[in-house]
Amino acid sequence: MYRVQDWAEVHRLFEREGWSKTAIAVKLGMSRNTVDRLLELDDPPVYRRPPKGSALDSFVGEMAAMLEENPRVAATVILERLRPLGYSGGITVLKDRLQQLRPLLLAAKSYQRTSYLPGEIAQLDWWHTGVEIPVGKGATREAFGLVASLPHSAAHATTFTFGRTTADFCAAALGCFQRLGGLPEKAVIDNEGCMVKPRRGGPARLVDEVAALFGHLLVKPVILRPRFPEGKGQDERTVGYLETSFLPLRRFESLDDLQFQHDSWARNVAWQRHHRRVGAKVCDAARVERAFLRALPDPLPNVDTYLEARVMKDGFVRAGGVDYSVPPGHSGRRVAVRMSLSEIWIYLEGELLAQHHRSWVTADVVLHPDHARALRLHRSAKRRLAAGDVHVPAPNLAVYDALVGLS
Repeated sequence: MYRVQDWAEVHRLFEREGWSKTAIAVKLGMSRNTVDRLLELDDPPVYRRPPKGSALDSFVGEMAAMLEENPRVAATVILERLRPLGYSGGITVLKDRLQQLRPLLLAAKSYQRTSYLPGEIAQLDWWHTGVEIPVGKGATREAFGLVASLPHSAAHATTFTFGRTTADFCAAALGCFQRLGGLPEKAVIDNEGCMVKPRRGGPARLVDEVAALFGHLLVKPVILRPRFPEGKGQDERTVGYLETSFLPLRRFESLDDLQFQHDSWARNVAWQRHHRRVGAKVCDAARVERAFLRALPDPLPNVDTYLEARVMKDGFVRAGGVDYSVPPGHSGRRVAVRMSLSEIWIYLEGELLAQHHRSWVTADVVLHPDHARALRLHRSAKRRLAAGDVHVPAPNLAVYDALVGLS
């Protein structure tokens, strides 16, 4: 079974870097036939074989510490240090693990420099704004911003959400790249659960949905090791700038209002400032860097969330902790739910059953006016049937006589 990461890297090297299939096979250690099969897949593979355990898994932390001190230390030296700690395995499996760990640490260290080529990388990180946004019915929720910055030009973009799930990250990352005007070669991301799978030894791996997004965008992810803020220093400084120069003295009526105010401020203030390290206005440097960014694909990747649910007895479907109405008469039916950051669609056997604006009020009940009227009529009819209060006119049998010619 192919991994999502292999699919993404093969497509990136072939379609963006222009590598030959033979060169890709040699670099990734796979056969030419495997490269051909991965390139034939328009979408990432759905399933991935779970990694097998190893006697070396419990010593990954010690290996990482040694590589941090000297990324090129020999395997024999590491083996000598691990023996007193209880490692009883051989050197072959140790060398194989080092081949996975060493490039990641070297890549992370290479992004500590202060100068970058235009279009080379973007840094992405979550910003905990601490701002409570009204979401209706007297409730509020904290807004989070995914900040994407281009270190070469110091240009940045932010997309705001009410959560930090994998679905939020994928939608927000795509929104940031749209606001920046293109795609860099690489994206530096943090080691958070919404982006990276739990580590059970070995190198960090992206969540499948995130790996698929980067594969569609042909952007190479660079995953930083935990507790390493220096690897995304430009983003850290941008967040500090946002907190001191954008947030003070502002009020926001909704998440859309927050997004609009930020985008206007970024365009008219942040991008117009003279950046000392860049040596020019941010907008001027960004104009140059945008020429090196790759255009976004058309159509854009689908980053909506899909799930299945069952219509409850009262004619509602629960999704994201909120009950959404559907027309009466579908109790017990299984439906497909599609959710974006702002809308929700409910389908029954491929046909659209209901559409609502997404609610962010905890335990909210969203009732469409048409569904409410139909529900009232439905309940009234049930009560009348139960009470026997239904007038059924006597049949006119002469009509049937006329039909058969007996009248």
